[in-house]
Amino acid sequence: MSPLEIFFTTVGMALITLLCRAFFLLPRQELPMPAWLREGLRYAPLAALAAVVAPELVMTQGHLIDTWRDARLFGALVGLAFYAWRRSLFGTIVCGTGVMLALRFTLGW
Repeated sequence: MSPLEIFFTTVGMALITLLCRAFFLLPRQELPMPAWLREGLRYAPLAALAAVVAPELVMTQGHLIDTWRDARLFGALVGLAFYAWRRSLFGTIVCGTGVMLALRFTLGW
């Protein structure tokens, strides 16, 4: 590809991305949608996060983990327990990551 083609391809991709992401921001008035859809859309970010995190916890290189000695499992459990206790997202990340790193560096999991 020539530099000019690369430039126009990049600009085109940026415009398409901008239009797709700004679709709900462009109308002057609120888009009409049923109440059940509006209620369901509240859970979309949580569902997307779970879809990204869950496979990372239970799979390694495309296969399910076959041992309980995996630092990710214990880090997730400690993070979940901390969040249930304190409701702090930052503390959850620190505790979960700390346990995971401690197990990996001390026990080699």
